[in-house]
Amino acid sequence: MSGFEVLNGGVLSTIQDLGRVGLAHSGISEAGVLDELSYGYLCKLLENDFGANALEIAFGGLKLRVKGEVVFALSGATVEIKLNNKPIKMYKTYNAKDGDVLEVGFVTSGARVYLGVKGGFEVEQEFGSSSVSLKEGIGGRAIKRGDFLEFKPSRSSYSCYLKKEFQPKFETPIELRVVKAYQWDMFEDSQKEKFFNNTYEVTNQNDRMGYRLKGEKVFPLSGGIISEGIAYGAIQIPPHGEPIILLKERQTIGGYAKIGSVIRVDCFKLAQAKQGDKVKFRLVELAEAQKSCKKFNNFFSQKVIR
Repeated sequence: MSGFEVLNGGVLSTIQDLGRVGLAHSGISEAGVLDELSYGYLCKLLENDFGANALEIAFGGLKLRVKGEVVFALSGATVEIKLNNKPIKMYKTYNAKDGDVLEVGFVTSGARVYLGVKGGFEVEQEFGSSSVSLKEGIGGRAIKRGDFLEFKPSRSSYSCYLKKEFQPKFETPIELRVVKAYQWDMFEDSQKEKFFNNTYEVTNQNDRMGYRLKGEKVFPLSGGIISEGIAYGAIQIPPHGEPIILLKERQTIGGYAKIGSVIRVDCFKLAQAKQGDKVKFRLVELAEAQKSCKKFNNFFSQKVIR
């Protein structure tokens, strides 16, 4: 049997793919990779389908021993990686053989690293996905020492790498584009002005469910609403007045007013933010949001790999 023996599971490492779409009516969250841009590059490097699973590693600290042979690559946050104690590069494919040891250090910029193998990991699916939803206990759990991540053996006679100009940079402040939400009219102009003209900071309350920010407080005209479905990127304003941006493992319904929603492709940038990083918001029209998502969906048809 070929796979990775987990020597150290890191801070928080889970198997993820594109998640579970269309099950919110049953109370099942989307889950899936938080940074689809870094994940997309990984799929291109390994010639995997856009939807194959990978290991999402939050903040680093992972150590694995190889059993068998495998082609692998890493993408995402800036981090030191070593294969048999020798440094290797992000955004490049490598061959590993039986007994090799792969180490992922701790991130220096960004927050999440993605490790993929050619063909993906051999993991059973639940509700059409192999993504782990920690909140719901669906798809398994975070990996830990002693686990074994099975894959089909693979080998390549050449390596691929991502062109330098496409490799993401994780800079702060992060600008997040926002479209109006259903409760837009529940916020007075003075509250909207505060929200869009101030810089917020990521707190330590950030995870796969969402990010709580601290900064200028804003308040709706009334405290709550009848619970309704929550979109990916929704910006809830709870009673304390500080925004919470909801991501892939968000609850499926909620009763706080929403001033807007971060457009999907900008949620990928937010997923690479960590405590202390700065965030600014910019209001855009729905047409711009749709155009940016279409551009992202078409992007990976370009030749970005050598």
